[in-house]
Amino acid sequence: MLVVNLDQYNQYMKWIDRNEAISRLGVKPQTLYAYVSRGLVASRPQEEDPRVSAYSAADIDALIKRRRSGRGREAIASAAIAWGDPVMTTRITTIRDGRLIYRGHDAVELAETSTLESVAALLCGENDPAEASRMSAGASGETGKARILSFLAGRAESDLPTFGRAPTSLAREGLGLLSGVCAAAAGHQGRGFCHQTLGRLWQLSPGGIDLLRRALVLLADHELNPSTFAARVAASTGAPLAACALAGCAALSGPLHGEASARALAYLRRAETEGAQAALADLAARRERPPAVGHPLYPAGDPRAAALLEWMQLPDSVAGAIVAAEDASGDPANIDMALAALTVSLGLTDDAPFLLFACGRMAGWIAQAIEQSASGAPIRPRASYAGD
Repeated sequence: MLVVNLDQYNQYMKWIDRNEAISRLGVKPQTLYAYVSRGLVASRPQEEDPRVSAYSAADIDALIKRRRSGRGREAIASAAIAWGDPVMTTRITTIRDGRLIYRGHDAVELAETSTLESVAALLCGENDPAEASRMSAGASGETGKARILSFLAGRAESDLPTFGRAPTSLAREGLGLLSGVCAAAAGHQGRGFCHQTLGRLWQLSPGGIDLLRRALVLLADHELNPSTFAARVAASTGAPLAACALAGCAALSGPLHGEASARALAYLRRAETEGAQAALADLAARRERPPAVGHPLYPAGDPRAAALLEWMQLPDSVAGAIVAAEDASGDPANIDMALAALTVSLGLTDDAPFLLFACGRMAGWIAQAIEQSASGAPIRPRASYAGD
């Protein structure tokens, strides 16, 4: 695998302004922004004016070449589906100029002061998260993950479908589901916000509980990621909100999504005992890349990870291991590395990254499901048959 140093990449790649990018592509500004959010065109702040974006000329030329190649619709779709098509119109979340935006608000800035509940209300288009009814967990299981899945499955079996229901009613139901998932993760109902409930689970100090609050807000939504797409597919059939969230949680449980922090956590724990170079050498011997570095939608670095790592007081061994992984790969740490670092720094259980991810992303699953259900049409792509 070719590893490119990010500084060299920025130095030698040609960047052009918005007007030139639009002119080359022959599209409207909104289409250019869609290309950026889908990871098809890299962007970064202009050096002379950070408020204005510059765009990768190489990526734009590649798009133009692909359009001129005359490839059929099936071939283009097959090539794009991992980080491109399908594209859905949404008012909830976007990634723009290297920033994660929740309904017009910078997610990192929201994480400074907001709770997950207030951000969930924002994503759902509601103003008062306090109006949501709290749900008892009513879930069984030895682990937080098992209890979350049990809780959502139980609600999915009994709750009403989404079609024909008022968005405000669905939003209040969804915010109640959020409280139920947090209670299920912790194994007790408790009082207060989600970060306080989880903080009691791990017996954290006020500073540690505040870090949980920030992490949960940063995880609340992330455009059309696999688990959110799964939730929207379920919502497109009119399934209950709990069923939509259950679909999202099922997708989140995979090692390439919500469990991606597990490899990063194993790396950091080994680096703590044997040193970062030994941990990296072991990965190299198995022909594995350093874990949890780089992100296709953030060429200049994942802002969620950068913020969370900055807010933490990391042990020297952990900070050094992260730098070593970044240097070895040429890519900055992503949110999965930051969650692993948070787990080590606060002495949390190994399942903490997944529990934080599931609780935080509940906010996005609910908001996206409500938005999708309003369309009244199922999501039904066609297949390109390759069998006999």
